[in-house]
Amino acid sequence: MIDRRRFLAGTGTVLLAAPLAAEAQQMGKVYRIGFLRAGPPPRAWVEAFQQGLRERGYVDGRNMFIEYRLTDGSPDQLPRLADELVRLKIDVIVASGAPPAMAAKKATTSVPIVFTSVSYPVEIGLITNLARPEGNVTGLANTSADLGGKRLELLRELVPKMRRVAVLMDPSNPTNPLQLKEAQVAARALGLQVQPVPFRGPSDFDATAQAMRGADGLLLFDSVLITTHRARLAELAISSRLPAISIRDFAEVGGLMSYSAYLPDVYRRTATYVDKILKGAKPADLPVEQPTKFELVINIRTAKALGLTIPRSLLLRADQVIE
Repeated sequence: MIDRRRFLAGTGTVLLAAPLAAEAQQMGKVYRIGFLRAGPPPRAWVEAFQQGLRERGYVDGRNMFIEYRLTDGSPDQLPRLADELVRLKIDVIVASGAPPAMAAKKATTSVPIVFTSVSYPVEIGLITNLARPEGNVTGLANTSADLGGKRLELLRELVPKMRRVAVLMDPSNPTNPLQLKEAQVAARALGLQVQPVPFRGPSDFDATAQAMRGADGLLLFDSVLITTHRARLAELAISSRLPAISIRDFAEVGGLMSYSAYLPDVYRRTATYVDKILKGAKPADLPVEQPTKFELVINIRTAKALGLTIPRSLLLRADQVIE
């Protein structure tokens, strides 16, 4: 498990001193928010979540405390960490990603759970209905039904002669088989072949490089594990001479392209769910929010490293171009 102090130092967040905690007690109710994730989230996501809380009057160390429980990227410790948060009598658990959300749901039926950045929450059994989630779980999804198809279309537009696309997937993530099914349907319509490549962690980099041989492009599925190792995976894609696409944070650390919801905004909006629950709302009465806007980001430096010329049609549609 990643130590809370070390994690917060890495995000630039300063732990407040004990006197401030005493001051908070005098001010009235002090809420405890659990944050569960398999791997440290990008700094921008945490800052956006904290900003959303501040906008609603919550300041870490004053009238609320965030208890971070993070692993090194592996989901194995999530059940234990979820149980630990429940024992701490947390007021609400924020579960970042599908495996943490599933672990939290198994740990408690009474503590409210707000999931964020989860694909296919109904299909994986996290909730029963988007409009009325039921139980103690609600939150924000991060995908649409045709996201994988859109990403494949963008790769094909960049490389018209593309025939085979490697798809990097996390076997431990329950949403990845659903993402694969979606990608296979879209690939058939585009005349592409999909080549599944499992990625289980840092020890898999060499095997992953071997498995991607023969592919013309690379699609990285949404997964906490893949996000955690996005920088090294971006380097691997470049060394393998593969144009690749994933979430925005992938392009920002050297990946070629991203097409996804703007995740800092998803995390900022997560704070609205936390606020409503702390004020008495029941998760079952809060519909799950789905993204309505997706952004295209293109990394020109990486395109040059791959010897690719980005079509003008793509550049004009890009929401951000990294030069």
